[in-house]
Amino acid sequence: MDFALLDRLRADLGAADYRVSRVAALLGEQAEAARARGVLVPARRALDSREESALSTLIRLLLLGVEVPAEQIDAALPSLGAAGAAELGLLEPVSGEGGARAGLRAALSLVPVEIADAASESPLHWWIISDLDDALRRGPARPDHVMGVGGATRSLIAQAPPSHVDSALDLGTGCGIVALHLLLRAERVVATDVSDRALTLARANARLNGVDERIEFRTGDRFAPVAGEQFDLILSNPPFVITPRGSDEADRYVYRDGGLTGDALAASVVAAGPVHLTGTGTLLCLANWESPWGTPGLTRVEEWLAAAHREAGPIAAWVIERDRVDPARYAETWARDGGARPGDEAFDGLVEAWLADFAARRITAVGLGSIRISRCVGSDDRDPIVRIEHAAGAWATDGLGAALDAAFRAGSAADALSHDEVLAGHWVLHASVREERQHDPGQEAPSAITLLIEQPIARRVSADPLLAAAVGACDGDLSLGQISDALATLLEVEASAAAEALVAGVRELAWLGAVTQSGTDTAR
Repeated sequence: MDFALLDRLRADLGAADYRVSRVAALLGEQAEAARARGVLVPARRALDSREESALSTLIRLLLLGVEVPAEQIDAALPSLGAAGAAELGLLEPVSGEGGARAGLRAALSLVPVEIADAASESPLHWWIISDLDDALRRGPARPDHVMGVGGATRSLIAQAPPSHVDSALDLGTGCGIVALHLLLRAERVVATDVSDRALTLARANARLNGVDERIEFRTGDRFAPVAGEQFDLILSNPPFVITPRGSDEADRYVYRDGGLTGDALAASVVAAGPVHLTGTGTLLCLANWESPWGTPGLTRVEEWLAAAHREAGPIAAWVIERDRVDPARYAETWARDGGARPGDEAFDGLVEAWLADFAARRITAVGLGSIRISRCVGSDDRDPIVRIEHAAGAWATDGLGAALDAAFRAGSAADALSHDEVLAGHWVLHASVREERQHDPGQEAPSAITLLIEQPIARRVSADPLLAAAVGACDGDLSLGQISDALATLLEVEASAAAEALVAGVRELAWLGAVTQSGTDTAR
């Protein structure tokens, strides 16, 4: 795309105040919520009652798919004009009766976006160009479709560690939004993609947001464009969708389908990624993993991590499965994603192909979640530190990336300590942890004690009186060993048994973000 035209577009969008908050204010809460769901009529009706302005024209044109006369576009985009927007590929002419030109309509999506990020005190504003979504697209998506900012990408950004580093890699950049957020963290950012079209739009988005000189874009499959290089932080939302292989490979959706059988694409990213991390670097990726008959999917992910350990040396890893779906639900989700709908012949054919593939390979379920990996400092013969869990509790609403990173550091550091080192540590309970006690009528002692943990993931952890009393005393003053000895005497239990139980409890609570060791560096 022509950078000079993009500069004019940026000036016009800024002058029109084309931002999320202004769009919502003009449309109203209900109409904007409906638009976000892909229902456009309420927004169109809302604009009909508003005074015409540059912003209302841009909303009609870019967000609602309305055909707009060229002269009205010229007024809304005075620097770029309708002709410039068409030259950029943002708009296309619409022919009226007898071939007469009726106006122009959106050929690409150009939306204002706000994304929460732990690296920023307030949500970040961007303008993002991508291909049209289902609500505006006239026909099926093209094979090289470039997605805008979806829920998965927002989740990846929200989970990203906020700490500042020297170098970062966005593996599979798509429209480039993750690379834009990596600029908050790194002096040097490299963004790669196998799709030339995706890189074209990613470069355009970097220019449109005034940061193109700070990102290096490279073409290639997975880690090939960065062979021999290492980064302090790697973020990736790769094309992990498990897709049946067939004779129509040329028509596959590149943004979601890596061209490999089953979950092999995700496995390859996990196995090869840690080699490209610096000594204490971190990789965070989203992934799907299969559960073949008789083998839990999370067990297979552990095998991926074992391969990464063999290639890169000692690692720490945290796998969080947020959901697990059956083959039929998975097939329906991705058949809809391409634009097909139940009742259509195309929809039934897609679901049939997915289910046949799963049945042939005896897949019983698919897990969805994230995988966080870091290189470990220490001996090369050290075993990997791996935490694998299904955690469906609510994410923290604020500072999720920082909270997840802190829990990862605390948990992996606790697992690296010996039994005696855990006891010697001075542990501090997170301020957000609460305790809930259940009492039966007439009984002094509680029948159940539950620790309520809010960050980074909402959890309810059952605790016995020993653990509950110990965490209540974790203010950094006494060592865990001192707390254990005192409670063993008070509760009249064997000192070694109390110590064993508390060491296991503290290790678990560290992974949950409930406790950290005072006065120590939790870097792995």
